[in-house]
This record gives sequence, structure tokens and C-alpha cells, in this order.
Amino acid sequence: MDNPVKPRILRHMKHDSDILIVGGGLNGPAQALALAQAGFTVTVIDALPRATQQSDNFDGRAYALALASKRLLDRIGIWDHVACIAQPMLDIKVSDGRAGEGPLSPFFLHFDHNELEEGPMGYMLEDRFLRRALADAMTAEPRITVMDGTKVVAQDTGPAGVTLHLDTGATLTGKLLIGADGRKSGTAERAGIKRSGWDYGQTALVCAISHELPNNGVAHQFFMPPGPLAILPLPGNMSSIVWSETHENAAAIHGLSDADYMQVLRPRFGDFLGKIELAGQRFTYPLNLTLADRFTAERLVLVGDAAHGMHPIAGQGLNAGLRDIGALTQVLRDAKQRGEDIASELVLDRYQEWRRFDTASLALSTDLTNKLFSNDNPLLRFARDLGMGAVNAMPGLRRGFMREAAGLTGDLPDLMR
Repeated sequence: MDNPVKPRILRHMKHDSDILIVGGGLNGPAQALALAQAGFTVTVIDALPRATQQSDNFDGRAYALALASKRLLDRIGIWDHVACIAQPMLDIKVSDGRAGEGPLSPFFLHFDHNELEEGPMGYMLEDRFLRRALADAMTAEPRITVMDGTKVVAQDTGPAGVTLHLDTGATLTGKLLIGADGRKSGTAERAGIKRSGWDYGQTALVCAISHELPNNGVAHQFFMPPGPLAILPLPGNMSSIVWSETHENAAAIHGLSDADYMQVLRPRFGDFLGKIELAGQRFTYPLNLTLADRFTAERLVLVGDAAHGMHPIAGQGLNAGLRDIGALTQVLRDAKQRGEDIASELVLDRYQEWRRFDTASLALSTDLTNKLFSNDNPLLRFARDLGMGAVNAMPGLRRGFMREAAGLTGDLPDLMR
């Protein structure tokens, strides 16, 4: 049982907020909104100024939001603000081949949303729109205080609570500290939490393209030896490209002019959507796997990429983070209703037990998929193509994979039901 003295100590302490969140990207604000809705006061500290994060050239990614993630965004009041600029993913097609040659096997995977009674498996949404909607919602929520352009330089935790020391010389106090500050989490590092993982030797080239023909809400995943190419539908005749190459190749391609860049992309992309053109800026993101050895410490918990960063091959990174948020919110809400110290070891262990195995399994499965498909070994090619053909030919198994992609399996938090 929790020490009954600790709640009494905390009740007599004055904290700036119940909960302090370090990190103002996507997971931090979503976590803040979910917690505010559950009745907690929250302060979000972000090293970047809000204007920097909201510029169109800050992050060029678009996210494949699983149906369960869409439900969470709806419950925290975000979805109505982005629904009109989100693209439903109606089908997913997966094939295997080489650049300029197209698919090399008659075997492929095809997930059709009509096989799910819940509707589309997910939605594509650009980072810039989701980031702005989250920021605006935090501004409108009286229980949330946002401190942007401010860095945490030190943190202290103890029986009485958490104290953050800021680069301004100010301090903040709270009952619980949440690290949502990415794969190189300073929150985790200051708490002595070590990480495991490795570099994939790959860099993701990211851009948006326009095309002559409609995408019809179909997402394509084309596996090539250097890495996968994802063609993800956006509203209108637009698609988001996530194109993985070796670090060396990616650096060379990214250094090309826009015209030459498109000359390299076109044979990989094919002509199934007609003529394609670059739409907007180009971005690169190095790919690696990183898992925190533990998700909790004294009065501290990690969510999102601060806890687990994985390969984008299945588009599950942000979805896994949002599931963390749903789980942690439920654990803390229930603890508060029972009168427990929300930052006690027993309470935080409930979150870690709920999420750590699931995220580690997901990270390792994406790692295995990338290694299996990012090569030109003829025996592995035969095995993976045969496997895709078998899954595609078995409706029950195929539907199971679809429900997994939609985030509808496992122990779902209330916010995702």
C-alpha cells in the first residue's frame, strides 16, 4: 500500500501545478489536454518558441492516425478542428520490388476498409495542422499554463514533489513530472534513465507531391532493398512521401535540386497517379530505434518518443504515443478518484506495466519488418512475398492485421474506446 503520510504531506504543499510536462511537440500538448479534462492543473514547458513550431517549414511530416487515435483526439476536443483537413485512409496496399521495376511478385497485401464495421482504418493529417490545433486548444484551457521558449536545466524529485529549474532562473513545482521531450529526452537523462537501441543506417526523405489522378484514399507501402517508400494520401490530388534510403544515398539525394530530386523519385513512385510534381519543401529525418530501459522514476513518467522511438515503417510512432497518453490519463484519473498520491511508485507502476511490454513488442516488430524487407536477398524475398500472399488470401487473418493497424486490439484506454 502507499505510504499514508505522503498524501498528507502533499496536501499541505503549494504547487504551481498538479503536473509538469516537459515537451511541447504533439504528445506533450495532447497529454496536457487529456489531464486537464480529468481535472488536473498542468504546466507545459517547451524549449522552442511557439512561433517556430507553427511555421510551415518546421516539420513536413504527415501522420497516419489510427482509428483509435482519432477517437482520443475527438475526446480531448481536437478532432472537430482538423476533421475537414484530414484524409480518410480507405485502403492500404503493400508490395515488394525494386526502383524502376515496380513489384516483382504477384503476391501483395490489400487492406480494404469495407472489411471493418468501424469505418476507415485511420486518417492522414499533416503535422502543421495538428500542432496548431493542439496549441490553440491549450491556450483556451484554463487549467493549462504554457511556457514556450524556456529550457529546463535541472530537476529535483523527492517525497514532497518535483521542482524544475529553468534557464530563466525561475523554478516550478508540481506533484508529478512527465517527460514528453522526444528521443533524446533530457527529462529521462536527468533522471538517470538509460536507453537501448541502434541506428538503422537509413534516413527518411519526406515531402509532399501533387499528382494528376485522385489517390482515392489509398495508402501504398512499396518495399525496396535500400528501404521502404510510403505514399500516403492527403486531401485533393496530393500525397505525402516517406522514402527511406541509406544515409549516404539520402544525403546525396537531398542535396540535389528540386528537379533532379524528382527525377530520382519518379521511377520509384511509378505513373499510377499520372504526372507528379513536388509540392512544398523537402525534409530528412535519420531513423533509429530507441527504448527507455524504464518508463518511470521517482515522481516521473515518460510518454511518446521519450519512452520509445521506432521505425516509421508501419506509421505507429505517434499512435503509440497517443496510446501512452490515454493509458497514463486513465491511471492518474483513477488514482485521484481513489485519493491516492498520483505520483506514488505503485500508481506509476500501473502505467509502466500497461504500456512497456506493448511498446517494446511494437518497436521490435517494426524493426524485424524493416530488416526483413530492406534487402534484396532472394530467399528472404521469396519468404516475405509468400507470407504477404498467404495473409491476403485468408480473410480472418487479414482482418486481424487491419484491426491491429486501426489500433483496435489490445487493452485500450477509455479515451480510445
